[in-house]
Amino acid sequence: MTEREFEKMVREHKSTIYTVCYMFSSDKDEVADLFQETLINLWKGVNSFRGDSDINSWIWKVSLNTCISHDRKRKIRTEPLSLNIDLFEDTDEGTRQAGLLRQRISKLGPFDRAIVLLWLENLSYEEIGLIVGISAKNVSVRLVRIKEQLKKMQ
Repeated sequence: MTEREFEKMVREHKSTIYTVCYMFSSDKDEVADLFQETLINLWKGVNSFRGDSDINSWIWKVSLNTCISHDRKRKIRTEPLSLNIDLFEDTDEGTRQAGLLRQRISKLGPFDRAIVLLWLENLSYEEIGLIVGISAKNVSVRLVRIKEQLKKMQ
């Protein structure tokens, strides 16, 4: 694949890559680092892509594996402290609920986070299974367990 073809592929799939990176970090700088690391891994692996699956599935898999590996390497999780707090800013109930859901999802293990992210992107159980390397039935079972786990979180 030429550089020009690679650039075109990245332009077409950058929202997918960014979505995965954002799910693994809410820190803007870390998301940018994850995005860049994913691009490097895509570039390194693009010539070994055999085309057995859809390019989009392959990009999902590389993005998820990059973020999961990064998450495992990180020994200490640190969250940036922001002193710019506006107590009246988050009055919309939907925004608050989405924030709570994202916070709960971030407490899941990397593999479960990946499954939830793919499910939220409306991928079929078969597609999710291909990307993460498990059967569609196993995806279904894991999602049921993940949903129960999310309900129990406070």
